[in-house]
Amino acid sequence: MVILILKIYVWFVILLTTVYILRQFIFSINRLLGNQKMYYQDIFDSDLPPISVFVPMHNEELVAKNILESLINADYPKDKIEIIPINDHSTDGTQKILDKYAAKYPIIKPVERNEGRRGKPAAMNEVLLKTKNDIIIVFDADYTPPKGILRDIAVAFNDPEVGSVMGRVIPENVSSNLLTRLLDIERSGGYQVDQQARYNLGLVPQYGGTVGGFRKSYCMNTNSKQCFDPNILTEDTELTLKLFISGKKVVYANRLECYEEAPENFEVRGRQIKRWAQGHTQVLLRFIFLFLKSKNIGFLTKLDGVFLLSIYSLPPLFLGAVGALLVLFLAGEALYTLLLPLFFAVIAFNAFGNFSSFFQIGIATFLDGSTYRIRLLPFMIINVFYNAFYLSDGFINAFANHFLGKASTWQKTERFRKS
Repeated sequence: MVILILKIYVWFVILLTTVYILRQFIFSINRLLGNQKMYYQDIFDSDLPPISVFVPMHNEELVAKNILESLINADYPKDKIEIIPINDHSTDGTQKILDKYAAKYPIIKPVERNEGRRGKPAAMNEVLLKTKNDIIIVFDADYTPPKGILRDIAVAFNDPEVGSVMGRVIPENVSSNLLTRLLDIERSGGYQVDQQARYNLGLVPQYGGTVGGFRKSYCMNTNSKQCFDPNILTEDTELTLKLFISGKKVVYANRLECYEEAPENFEVRGRQIKRWAQGHTQVLLRFIFLFLKSKNIGFLTKLDGVFLLSIYSLPPLFLGAVGALLVLFLAGEALYTLLLPLFFAVIAFNAFGNFSSFFQIGIATFLDGSTYRIRLLPFMIINVFYNAFYLSDGFINAFANHFLGKASTWQKTERFRKS
């Protein structure tokens, strides 16, 4: 009976992974040959809405000056913008930098938090109660926003059905080492192909928590007086689901490119994706039934939402299948030793972490006009197996914390910028 269960389990994992590959293949073909859904880039409106730009910060002295300078020089009416760096329990020189800029530029209004729960969701909840503006634009502290991106994000909110906007993320420290180069092509596949295809097909493009904006009025819970559950580590995925459940639009803007600092060592990257896996799974446990019950969402969109929210179940299932195959081998099931190459071949097409498969990355490099990066594809197998352990840890932690009622701990991503 045990042997039979292990056989069924192995075939289930292969089948599930194959379904994910087919899903990604459909997205790739749509992005390459299908009709492309455009953003609101052709709209020009001089009557722009007042906006609040949030920059959550925790020990960001290496990057704080860069993003503040970028936002100060942004092409947006100065009487309609407030820049709110949120200094969340920093222990370095972040606050001194913010005070210096606030004294020089009246539009910079820093908020210092030394009490209460640390973390991006809790920090933004507190500041959302203090700002009167409905349109909130968010950047992580390590980003370099282009001059016109605030205007381009804000213009989409002329459509009253738009609940959030998400731009495209591009690493700027690509040349640092092999890891940053791999993250660059992974990001390319995840945004240039996967996000745009989901937007084209009316499925579930994600608000990513940075390089984008949202309406405070569409996410604020009137009972709790907060937008985000401070126990959920991915407030962006939480907001995406809440907007879809309420029938609001989540818009993806592939042309709105913004530059980030990618992790430069595997340990930092591992902690980052573990947080993503844990937070993503928290949203799955919290919102999946509300999402499936919503009358504002079509069947195919619900199906895509299930696949999207379940993506981080693949790594632990994958590791479990490896163990099952080894047990079957030791039990004398010679046929299943032959399945091992097939199993790894199927798994190899899935680059866990940013939903981008090998052929999505290939198409993205073609669309970006940088096909020389295709030579890095064989190295992506490093990411697949390395990520699997961290993602499995995050996925399992999310279930344990959910059922044991434990609070989550926010993990900050280390910065590497030299100046």
